[in-house]
Amino acid sequence: MLKMIGQRLMTTIPSIIGVIIVTFLLTRVLPGDTAAYFAGPAASPQAIAEIRGKLGLDQPLPVQFVSYVTALLKGDLGQSLTTGQPVTRDIAARLPASAELTLAGLLLAMAVALPLGVLAAVKQGSWIDHLCRIVATAGVSLPVFFTGLLLVYVFYFLLGWSPAPLGRLDVFASEPPGVTGFLLVDMLLARDLEGFRAAFSQLILPAVTLAIFSLAPITRMTRASMLAVLGADFVRTARASGLTNGKVIGTYAFRNAMLPVVTTLGMVFSFLLGANVLVEKVFAWPGIGSYAVEALIASDYAPIQGFVLTMAVMYVALNLMIDVLYGVIDPRVRLEG
Repeated sequence: MLKMIGQRLMTTIPSIIGVIIVTFLLTRVLPGDTAAYFAGPAASPQAIAEIRGKLGLDQPLPVQFVSYVTALLKGDLGQSLTTGQPVTRDIAARLPASAELTLAGLLLAMAVALPLGVLAAVKQGSWIDHLCRIVATAGVSLPVFFTGLLLVYVFYFLLGWSPAPLGRLDVFASEPPGVTGFLLVDMLLARDLEGFRAAFSQLILPAVTLAIFSLAPITRMTRASMLAVLGADFVRTARASGLTNGKVIGTYAFRNAMLPVVTTLGMVFSFLLGANVLVEKVFAWPGIGSYAVEALIASDYAPIQGFVLTMAVMYVALNLMIDVLYGVIDPRVRLEG
């Protein structure tokens, strides 16, 4: 297993280097002038040129790239011009909010999609199977921002069941001491049950929005994988040996069907990190996605580069975690490694 993890890590180094190069070049060809944006519409060309010189944007691209990589090796992602803070500090403050929202949406989707996919495969052609197809079609067809706006309209505007979609906490609740960055966990650590209820109520609608978006691929893959496994020889042998249907499905079929499902979960998690950008704007969620959008509008290079690099590192770590889970689920993967 350790050898396999080491091999996977070695293959990720070229990917990270490629992300750094491509992100740097793309930010330099984006429309808009950073110096002109921050100088203001009434600034003279001389003032804009002075700001461009202070930011180092008047240097040739190779010189700018060397300076960027040198600072990156020191752990310095630069400074955001929109917030005035180091990008590392901004990302560290906003990343837990995005991670909490993404994990909540993924866990909610798994709680619905996995049982639904298994039941649809076991009872093929029944009403549960048709419900699975309807859920998968709806999840693919509805844009994530439309789902969020629809939920806000129904549960906040019409019914009044949900609080105003204005961030992680309402104006009447106070944030707990920051320990993990996950608001629900920090509320429990501070033993603030009222604050936990307020944070949970703010999290429900955006988490449901992401869950609906991710239901389709998880449900379809679970159903397809279970159908393939249920027709295998070892399942027929287990049933011929007199094992109960629950034992065959829960112990033998489901575990062997989990490998492609785990791969799908990893892909869905990476998709949710991208979908977070729209959900965070709809619900005014102070996450890393909205931070990157604001920097993109202002042509602020450093936060955009820091955001893309952070997402790339998280994606690499996620793939490594999937490889480890492969070895836990199927011992043959460890032997092959």
